[in-house]
Amino acid sequence: MDNRRLFLAVLLSLAIMLLWQFLFPAKPPKPAPAQAPIQAPGPAEGTEETEGTQPAATPTSPEELPAEAPGPGASTSAPPMAAVTEERIVLENERTRALFSNRGAQLVSFELKQHKGTDGRNLELVHAREAAPYPYGLVGAHLAPNRLNGVLFAVVSRDPSEVSFRYSGPEGVAEKRFRFDKNGLLESEVTLPGRRGWGLVLGPGVRNPTAAELDSRYEARSAVYDVGGDAEVLNAKKAEPKTLSGRTVRWVGLEDNYYLTAVIPRSGLARAVLEPVLVEPGKGGTARFLPVPPKDQLSKEQDALSREFYLLLEPEADSLAVTAYWGAKEYDRLAALPYGLEKTVSLGTFGILARPLLAGLHWIFNHVVRNYGWAIILMTVLIKVLLLPLTHKSYVSMRKMQELNPRMQSIRDKYRGKTKDKQGRPNLEAQRKMNEEIMGLYKAEGVNPAGGCLPMILQLPILFAFYRLLTAAVELRNAPWIFWIHDLSAKDPYYVLPIIMSVTQFLQQRMTPMTGDPAQRRMFQLMPFFMLILFLPSPSGLVLYWLTNNVLTILQQGVYNHLKRRQAA
Repeated sequence: MDNRRLFLAVLLSLAIMLLWQFLFPAKPPKPAPAQAPIQAPGPAEGTEETEGTQPAATPTSPEELPAEAPGPGASTSAPPMAAVTEERIVLENERTRALFSNRGAQLVSFELKQHKGTDGRNLELVHAREAAPYPYGLVGAHLAPNRLNGVLFAVVSRDPSEVSFRYSGPEGVAEKRFRFDKNGLLESEVTLPGRRGWGLVLGPGVRNPTAAELDSRYEARSAVYDVGGDAEVLNAKKAEPKTLSGRTVRWVGLEDNYYLTAVIPRSGLARAVLEPVLVEPGKGGTARFLPVPPKDQLSKEQDALSREFYLLLEPEADSLAVTAYWGAKEYDRLAALPYGLEKTVSLGTFGILARPLLAGLHWIFNHVVRNYGWAIILMTVLIKVLLLPLTHKSYVSMRKMQELNPRMQSIRDKYRGKTKDKQGRPNLEAQRKMNEEIMGLYKAEGVNPAGGCLPMILQLPILFAFYRLLTAAVELRNAPWIFWIHDLSAKDPYYVLPIIMSVTQFLQQRMTPMTGDPAQRRMFQLMPFFMLILFLPSPSGLVLYWLTNNVLTILQQGVYNHLKRRQAA
């Protein structure tokens, strides 16, 4: 087998695997049930909106909300208990700040103190909206809002890490309790004594993505769950509604590439329902969430809208207790929890290699240089040094193949008119004899035709592992390098890095020993342009890795060429 053909096949396989996600058309989602919105809780009377809290619409009166009939045995004799005005209660720890409204006892804001949004403020995980329910709001069948979302719960107890709400009145009786545990997870218990047919809602989605993030192929909006095996992911753009049994689900959540809201059932969960919705931009950066219509009724404008998932938790009886992780998909932190949430960090097939690479990247950042751009460069240098024996072996083999190339071409020319008959059909016997002569030449000269490609094939798992690492590591989000590169997780806004990378790819090819016929060489000359197109929308951190690898390869090849000239002299 010709070495150059095998090398070409390897590079084309790499390209196909990197573009794998583009090769499958999206499946249209099934229609989602109709959803009746209810207005969001507004700020408390006589108070100002807390900084970082998302805009809230004018509250709807309970008379405008759909009624929910109490179940058998519903409590109606409890003494009345309700607040007079709306109030905002803050729970926080060193990592997070949660803001609750006593209108419906709902979560209206959840900020990550160690992560920043595009506005420079603490990152907000609660999607801004024009209408309730907010996370931990109550809903009925098909996400129909519950009247209790519009009433003012009394705050019966509070401290910096825990708050309890209670309501008793014409709309029934309800209690909600929230607290941060020692790991920073948000525990919640909700009870509606004697009532059935209700659910607790989270989402839709997680945080407030920008238009650029919504257009990025690296920012998929999805749902994720674990029912006792590997984590299963549902893409919001493609998925249909999904129902999970509360007895089998270990955890279920909403995610994007970098952040996660995951719910771990503690008691009382009957089922979890993942419901896709359309996200229609509203006023002041808010959004409206609309049911997904049937395919034949889906307009072009609706089909162009982004999609998110609602997560509906339905209890077995009249109470439900869950624990939730709200935060970044930091592998080490998630792995330290006893739930397997680290599965949400998508490191791909070669995750067994990506995890030590991630640990090495963290170590360099924490102990050598406090810049992830330079950490990527140093990590690339280290990988190149470790793989030096393989690349050296590849170079030696390719050089031997280059020296044999004239003699191999002579054998091909000898059989050029004999490998096909007059009708153009292959002459298998002539082809067999030609291959035998070429293999005999390899054997006589002690050359392995796959020797130049095999070491490169062995490097591919490391390449793919580093690729997945750099596209999934939340540490690179908003992490600057130098000059105009302010976010290693985003593409280069001026495309300077991809262009320089393609130039180094071209120089690398010019310096590398070439074998094979002229047609193969011309095909290889197109690879830099192909790589440029591939890397234009890629995260800057990934382009920086590939650029650094190219520069190191050029330096290494320059040393080999210099030694070759000295030997020839």
